[in-house]
Amino acid sequence: MASSNPLLDDLAGLMTGAMGAARAAGDEARTAMQARVRSMVADMDLAERDEVEALKAIAVKALEQVEELEKRVAALEKKKG
Repeated sequence: MASSNPLLDDLAGLMTGAMGAARAAGDEARTAMQARVRSMVADMDLAERDEVEALKAIAVKALEQVEELEKRVAALEKKKG
């Protein structure tokens, strides 16, 4: 037959409350930090992945066109000279 000690019960309750408060404070700090980082990234006006991929596709196509035009110019120069 175990008897409960009110002092230990109160201490356990206090520790449980402190742990809950610490966890809540940590969650709140994490949320605030994430919001701040998102705000900083938005202020930097960075390109999103889909924008970068679209620009990459345009650059690849432009490079292919330049290479084709270089071949055509070389062929015309050879024909002329």
